[in-house]
Amino acid sequence: MANVSFITVGNLKEKYLKDAVSEYKKRIAQYAKVDETEIKEERIANEDDKSEISRALAAEGEKILYSVHKDAFKIALCVEGTQYDSEGLAALIGKGLDKSGRIAFIIGSSHGLSEKVKAACDVRLSVSKLTFPHQLMRPLLCEAVYRSFTIIAGKKYHK
Repeated sequence: MANVSFITVGNLKEKYLKDAVSEYKKRIAQYAKVDETEIKEERIANEDDKSEISRALAAEGEKILYSVHKDAFKIALCVEGTQYDSEGLAALIGKGLDKSGRIAFIIGSSHGLSEKVKAACDVRLSVSKLTFPHQLMRPLLCEAVYRSFTIIAGKKYHK
């Protein structure tokens, strides 16, 4: 069976977001073993200090790289990444799973991901040109991954 990991920086605060992620993880579990790793967001005292943000991203990045399975096909969510439609994302997931049977989606903090993490990934994915609240990205990604698995399986969920 395929393995899907969600490695995220920060935790979800709102119950409705946690419930949405839980529901989509349950749906994805029909197709793959699912696990989720939450990494504590580094404290940044001065949001205007770029060196402090870089330090935080580097520290978070080390924890991310330690958490991801070495054989996983790694997808980093980045604003500068490639955008896919639903069928394209399904094809990308299928390619990743064909490669190793494991796929890892990595979501950084509201400041993003370190360059070291991005460089370690196979793909940089941008979900949209629109800006979304950081907390909303995890349930949005989980739904897109579930939709991808239904496309791969030839189910009617995707219209």
